[in-house]
Amino acid sequence: MRFTLALLILSSFALFSCDAEIGDSCSVNVDCSTSGDRVCDRSQPGGYCTVEGCSASSCPSGSRCVAFFPTAALMVTCDPLTEDVLDESVRTDDCTMDEVCLKSGYCAPHYLQRTYCMKKCSSGGDCRGKYECRETGTLGTQRLPGDGESYGTVSDVKICISGTYDEVDVVD
Repeated sequence: MRFTLALLILSSFALFSCDAEIGDSCSVNVDCSTSGDRVCDRSQPGGYCTVEGCSASSCPSGSRCVAFFPTAALMVTCDPLTEDVLDESVRTDDCTMDEVCLKSGYCAPHYLQRTYCMKKCSSGGDCRGKYECRETGTLGTQRLPGDGESYGTVSDVKICISGTYDEVDVVD
């Protein structure tokens, strides 16, 4: 009887507890979501609640889907305004077929892309300690393009990010 009552109380707490916001601190995945739709990135200072593998329109309110590419892979330059455009008189093809030309002017291997929902911000005061409000488009970060956008034309967004996101380690 005592076990059943404890289980009932824990179940009720789980039903009525609120999920953490994107960018909140965490230690384990359940700190971010009781339904399993968010994960805790423990490689970030204090943990970072996020959604891995997001699409341009799938992140919760107050966050944006950001593509991360390892900066070590960004070696070939390209012109995002002319890369792969239809007009042959201005088209450049600096990137290979398996690369995208990022707005920052570098070719990035598409298969190395990792996407995460990141907390939006307008200033450093919007971010918790050890995080800064930084605009995408640098250091291998790029807001994921939505319908009608491309990697070269997508607008930047400011996100709360730690310095450890500067180098994204990708294991094949």
